[in-house]
Amino acid sequence: MGHTFSNNLYHIVFSTKKRLPLLTPSHRDEIIRYMCGTMKTRHGIPLCLNAVEDHVHLLARISPDMPVSKFVGEVKGNSSKWISDTFADVRSFAWQAGYACFTVSESARQSVAAYIRDQQAHHATRSYADELAAMLRRNGIPFDVKHYLD
Repeated sequence: MGHTFSNNLYHIVFSTKKRLPLLTPSHRDEIIRYMCGTMKTRHGIPLCLNAVEDHVHLLARISPDMPVSKFVGEVKGNSSKWISDTFADVRSFAWQAGYACFTVSESARQSVAAYIRDQQAHHATRSYADELAAMLRRNGIPFDVKHYLD
């Protein structure tokens, strides 16, 4: 795409299937490194990633020729298979079916990255369900509680 200039920043959040606490500290760094590699091969630049036991946050710059839904699907599918193949204690690992995605302006990039880096401290007092509901409300995204916890 010659002469195309873009800065498509996305804050993407998704959880393990059924919110199971499978992203243990012993596996977390390897999983994050693997996901970064996958993002790079899928037209993305990982800017900040972090995970807690039941979900991940990604801040990524995505190429304008890569649909966000395809990018997220490939990152989730590729990493899910790798996690199942790599760690004996999570042989049937899976991510939730959906995801949350928020556009980020360059001026907000550092504050979003700081929020992502602080996930462990943040979730000492707040559940993923509460966090996601607050993010959806703050971004004006309607949701039905009985569906977003699938």
